[in-house]
Amino acid sequence: MPTALITGVTGQDGSHLADFLLDKGYRVFGLARRSSGDNTQRLANIREHITLLDGDLLDQASLLRIVEQTQPDEVYNLAGMSFVPASWQQPVLTGEFTALGVTRILEALRQGCPTARFFQASSSEMFGKVRESPQRETTPLHPRSPYGVAKSYGHFITINYRESFGIFACSGIMFNHEGPRRGLEFVSRKITHAVARIKVGLADELRLGNLQARRDWGYAGDFVRAMWLMLQHDEPDDFVIGTGVTHSVQDLVETAFDHVGLDWREHVVVDPALYRPAEVDVLQADPSKARRLLGWQPQVEFAELIGMMVEEDLNLVEARNQKPENRSAQERHVVS
Repeated sequence: MPTALITGVTGQDGSHLADFLLDKGYRVFGLARRSSGDNTQRLANIREHITLLDGDLLDQASLLRIVEQTQPDEVYNLAGMSFVPASWQQPVLTGEFTALGVTRILEALRQGCPTARFFQASSSEMFGKVRESPQRETTPLHPRSPYGVAKSYGHFITINYRESFGIFACSGIMFNHEGPRRGLEFVSRKITHAVARIKVGLADELRLGNLQARRDWGYAGDFVRAMWLMLQHDEPDDFVIGTGVTHSVQDLVETAFDHVGLDWREHVVVDPALYRPAEVDVLQADPSKARRLLGWQPQVEFAELIGMMVEEDLNLVEARNQKPENRSAQERHVVS
């Protein structure tokens, strides 16, 4: 039975990956920061089948202890500060988790389990002010946020440990990937959840920033399969993972509102306060290397993905008994 260690196991990607690896017959350990509240909701269906271990990317000793204890065959680093707008508010903490945290776990592996295969979740935000489109593995980086800068460090330190110490270390340059498990703060889920609330009468308005920004949106479940395929490859390498197709934020809005039969123009307000300090206008993947060497390609298309998310949010709203007849007009609010 192969053993995997997942950092960030309680997040969207971590929970999808844990599902995937359990189906493959893995023994799964998950690194989770100690919290006074329960943050394992995404793991509800598999909680009894995985082992959660207390650890922190800020604490080198805890990482080394866990690596020595579990002796994993594969390590997937999915932890870090993952919300781009928050990185301007907490740039130093973003660097500690998303940049130096990668070094800490690589160093723990070098000392405690150098034969483990390592996956680093790099990000398309590293490309930032893009030098070419679509973006491939060799495209120069020009990050436009503290998050993108921190991810760039994590990306290159992974390459450095591969080249310096012979660790089987791969970086997946992940373009936007979404799903019903996405946090409500991310624009995709913010939109689909707002659409569900507007549909049942619990909100009237959705405030958004730049509707013209274009992203390459895929399904998180497809992307974790790519992570696993990288660590099954004969040689460690870096791969761009994305669909190769872009859509604007407005496209996402229209698709979500169309799914419930509503006109988005009656509910969406553009709020300049929600623009980024430095905008990334377009990100588009060239995943041809992953298709050629890994045999990977996405299975869920954009409209299906957004429809899936809207339906799950409608179910969530109904499960919470948030129906219009149970709320007064004063209780309805703007989603921003």
